[in-house]
Amino acid sequence: MSLAADPQRLKDTVLAVNDDLPIRTDKPVHSGKVRSVYWLTEADSRRLIEEKGYDVAADAPLAIMVISDRISAFDCIWRGEGGVAGVPGKGAALNAISNHWFRRFREEGLADSHILDIPHPFVWIVQKARPVMIEAIARQYITGSMWRAYSKGEREFCGIQLPDGLQKDQQLPELLITPSTKGILRGIPGVPEADDVNITRADITNNFAAFNFRSADDVATYEKLLKEGFGVISGDLAQLDQVFVDTKFEFGFVTDKAGNEKLIYMDEVGTPDSSRIWDGPSYRDGKIVENSKEGFRQFLLNHFPDPDILLNKDRMPERSALARDNELPLESLLAVSATYTGIAEKITGQKIVLSDNPKAEIVEVLREQYGLVD
Repeated sequence: MSLAADPQRLKDTVLAVNDDLPIRTDKPVHSGKVRSVYWLTEADSRRLIEEKGYDVAADAPLAIMVISDRISAFDCIWRGEGGVAGVPGKGAALNAISNHWFRRFREEGLADSHILDIPHPFVWIVQKARPVMIEAIARQYITGSMWRAYSKGEREFCGIQLPDGLQKDQQLPELLITPSTKGILRGIPGVPEADDVNITRADITNNFAAFNFRSADDVATYEKLLKEGFGVISGDLAQLDQVFVDTKFEFGFVTDKAGNEKLIYMDEVGTPDSSRIWDGPSYRDGKIVENSKEGFRQFLLNHFPDPDILLNKDRMPERSALARDNELPLESLLAVSATYTGIAEKITGQKIVLSDNPKAEIVEVLREQYGLVD
C-alpha cells in the first residue's frame, strides 16, 4: 500500500515534533523552524569529548541537534491533511546532503563544520560556535527576489551594480555575494536595526567586529570559503547535470583541541531548503524544474487565491492564519518528499530510508551509545 493511501502510516513516518525527546539537559530546548537544539550538561560535554576524542577544547559546550520533517516556507510551518505535520524523508534527506557537502569541503581542504558526530540520520552532535552575524547568499543566476527587483528597474544589489539587459533565469556575469544581517545588529552606520537586512561588503569591512569577525582578514577568509564552497557544490552538481543556482552559507568560529581558533561552516549547506537547484536538461530546454523548496513555494503561490498574502511582509498575520487554518493535499507533501529524497539520493548515491518510528530510534541510540538518556 502506498503512503498516500495510508495516511496513518504516513503520519507515523514523519518526525514533526522534535523538542520533547528525553535527552539530558539543564537548559531550555531551542526549537527552530526545522531543527531543535539540546545543550548538553557540562559533565556530559566533557565526558563525550574525552570518550569520543572530538577535536575541540576540553570545556567546549556540545549540543544534540535533531532535525524534523516540518516544512517551512514564507516564514510559516505548513501541514497536510489527516494530521500529517511534515514531509516524509525530508529531515533525513537534508541531513544527508549537508553531511555530504561538509565532507567534500574537508576533502578539498576548505574548512571544518560544526558537526562532530552523526549518531542517527536525524541527529548531529555539534560544538558551540561564535556565529558570524551574516546570512551569506551566493548567486550564480538571476531569479526569485533578485529578478523581481531587477525587472522593476533595480540595478544595485548589496552595493553591486548589475548591467542592463539581463533575462530571467540567466546566468550572471560572475558569482555574486549578496549578504544580509543575521539577527538584529545595532550601531552600524547606515544599516537598519532589523533582521535580514541587505548589507554591502563595505558595511562588513568597516564594521567587522559588529559581525563577530576579529579582523578585516577574517572577512577575506569568509569570502574565500564562501566562493570555494559554492564552487565545490556547483562543480559536483554539474557532474550530475544539475544547476546550482544560489545558496545560503553560515559561518562561525570555534576553538580546536590545540587552542586554535578557526572559521568553520555551520547550519546546513547545499540543501533544497537553503539553495535553488535546477534540473540541467530541463534548463537547457528552456524550462525550470526545481529540485529544491522553490517548487513548494510555487505550489503555495498557485494553491491559494491571493498570493500577495505570501509575498507581502505587511500581511504576515493573514499569512500565519493561512498556514494555521489550511491543511494541504497529501499529494503536495508527497511531491516535496520525492523532490527532497530524489536529489539527496542523486547527490549522495545512497538510498533515503524512511523510518517507521524515528523518535524511538533516536532515543535508543542516544541512550545505548552516548549515555544521554536516563
